[in-house]
Amino acid sequence: MAQEKRTALITGSGKNIGRGIALHLAKAGYNIVLNGSSDRAACEEVTAKISDLGAEAMIEMCNVGDRDKVQAMAKSAIDKFGSVDVLVANAAVRPNGDFLKTTEEEWNRIMNINFYSAFHLARACVPGMLEKGWGRIISFTGMNAQQGYAGKSAVSVSKHALWGLTKSLSKEFGRQGVTCNIISPGTFPDEDRDISEPRFQKLLEANPVGRLGNADDIGALVDLLVSDQGGFINGQMLQINGGVINQF
Repeated sequence: MAQEKRTALITGSGKNIGRGIALHLAKAGYNIVLNGSSDRAACEEVTAKISDLGAEAMIEMCNVGDRDKVQAMAKSAIDKFGSVDVLVANAAVRPNGDFLKTTEEEWNRIMNINFYSAFHLARACVPGMLEKGWGRIISFTGMNAQQGYAGKSAVSVSKHALWGLTKSLSKEFGRQGVTCNIISPGTFPDEDRDISEPRFQKLLEANPVGRLGNADDIGALVDLLVSDQGGFINGQMLQINGGVINQF
C-alpha cells in the first residue's frame, strides 16, 4: 500500500530559510502550507515553484503573533490536507531593545511571535500526529539568543522558551512517534542582502569553512530530521554554523 502523502506547515516561508525548507520538502513529496505576514506575492512565487516540483501548496497569510489567526491557519491546513505531519516554527522577530525601556506590549509581541505561535501550532497539530503515530516538530533558536546578548533580552527569553518546549515535548511524545528538535543557525544572510558588506566579510573570514550559510544548508538538515532515518534524533539542539564555537 502506498504511503499517504504527508503535509508540512512552515511559518515564515515566503523568503529565505523558510522558503528553502518549503522547496526541500516539496521536492521530497510533501504537501506544503506556506505562511507569510504581509508579502503574499513572495508566497505565490514559492507556490509556483512547488507546483513545478509536482507538489501541492496552500497559502495562509497571517501574523503568527495573533493566537486566533494561528489557530485558524492550523484548522485550514488540517481541513484541506487531513493533518499536519511536519510543523516548522520558523517565523521570528529579533529587534534590539534596552531592557529598561522595552514596554510590556513590545515584550509580549516578541514572545507571541517567537514562542507562543509555536506553542499554539503544536497544540493544534500534535493530536493528528499522535493519531497517525508519526510527526516532526522543528523550531529555531539562534546563536545570540542562546548566549544572551545585551539589547536582546526578550528575544533571548523567547528562544530559550522554545528550547525548553522542545526538550519537554520530545520526552512527552517520542514514544508515540513524534520527535521534536530545534535548529540553531549561524550566519545566514537574507537572500537580498549584499554579503560584501564589511560585517559579513568579517564573519566569512572567521568561519572555519570559509563561507556563510544558505537556505539549502538548513533544508538538507530538515530533510534528515523529517526522514524515517532521522527518527532517532529527538530533543536536540542542532547547531549549523560551519564550525563557529558556541557554548550552550
